[in-house]
Amino acid sequence: MKHHHVRRLGLTLLALATAVALTACSGGSPAATTATTGGTATGSAPADYTGQTFTVWHYESANSAMGLAWAKAVDIFKTEHPGITVNVEPQTFEQIQKNAKIILTGDTVPDVMEYNKGNATAGQLASQGLLTPLTDVAKARGWDKIVTGALATTAMYNDQGLMGSGDWYGVTNYGEYVTVYYNKDMFDAQGLKVPTTYDQFVAAMQTFVAAGITPLAAGGAEYPMQQIWYQLVLSQSNRDFVNAYQLFNGDVDWQSDAMIGATDTLRDWVDKGYISKDAAGLTAEDMGTSFIAGKYPIMMSGSWWFGRLKSEIKFNWGQFLFPGNELNTGSSGNLWVVPDSAKNKDLAYDFIDITLRPEVQNILGENGGLPVSGDPAGITDESVRVFTQNFQTAVNNDQLAFYPDWPVAGFYDQLVSGFQSVVNGTKSSQEVMSTLGDYYKSGKADIVGG
Repeated sequence: MKHHHVRRLGLTLLALATAVALTACSGGSPAATTATTGGTATGSAPADYTGQTFTVWHYESANSAMGLAWAKAVDIFKTEHPGITVNVEPQTFEQIQKNAKIILTGDTVPDVMEYNKGNATAGQLASQGLLTPLTDVAKARGWDKIVTGALATTAMYNDQGLMGSGDWYGVTNYGEYVTVYYNKDMFDAQGLKVPTTYDQFVAAMQTFVAAGITPLAAGGAEYPMQQIWYQLVLSQSNRDFVNAYQLFNGDVDWQSDAMIGATDTLRDWVDKGYISKDAAGLTAEDMGTSFIAGKYPIMMSGSWWFGRLKSEIKFNWGQFLFPGNELNTGSSGNLWVVPDSAKNKDLAYDFIDITLRPEVQNILGENGGLPVSGDPAGITDESVRVFTQNFQTAVNNDQLAFYPDWPVAGFYDQLVSGFQSVVNGTKSSQEVMSTLGDYYKSGKADIVGG
């Protein structure tokens, strides 16, 4: 959801529209000057790109691992394309999520754009012909040898927009996953160790409640609450469930023990004081800043927080995978996509190529950005190395189960509303799952028929 990410750099919707109107893109681009990933400019002197403009949209904060890596990629791109003007236009996740179709059907679009992955986002745009197929380019440049396995699932979409097969429509160069961040100082004060089982995790939260401390930072107004719920669903599920839920390889029972049980648990955690009763109105930013301030000992959220936590937290902290789960919320990172109407597609391919090079991947690794290639053992910072190794463990054990809002268009907002009702106690688990199930089934039918 990222999906679902705390990226607040942006522009207001008005500013976004202005940026769309003013972005200047030149005519067809010259031939690419780099041949393969990991290489450098070869052959004769590079072409002169004076007068050309290349536009990049992304929604990463400047001091995040991704933001730092993209800045390096831009520097390399400029060096290898002398004279070119590169416009890097920061957006917000929410604006691109809600307005991508409007943007990409307009007269002026970016040349390359960061975009969320999954059926409801990249898949939907791909099925509508708004993204450029990248299969031939991925094979020619070797991207398909770097982005493989579960990480490649989100790159490919069929004619219906269903991920996991068909053409490549995007390329990722980092990974992400939901993890449990914890305040070591607060754990130590209660005599608690890192829990290794689900029961130990719940017991730790109960210990904090007994000490008058709400243990789990959460935000019901955006993605955090639905990701906590999905972790609980996954604790009672297997890969067959994930394939049915995410890839439509089977039917999903929305009144199953796993679905109802996870929803009941979420409400139970509110009733027992593990989650604040006002969490339904809190945003992801509220959640993160409260954890950073030391108000809560635990925050279950995405790897995209790691760089910010590392730079802003003043206490001792760490992270661990949700205990007991064989499946974990996570996937490849967001995708670089090339709009179908982009005027500088060859240049976009060059830029994507550069983001996969070792010098850019190393910046991701050093700053906790979970590169798709590289060796965690080479990371000198212990906290970053553990963080990266936990992700590699999830990848190697085929634990990544994607995100709960991915399967059908518009599901993100439905999940937000549904779990606000759970936290507020205004609807039963059965009612919420029934409403979500009906929406899911309708959205599935729109994609695959039936």
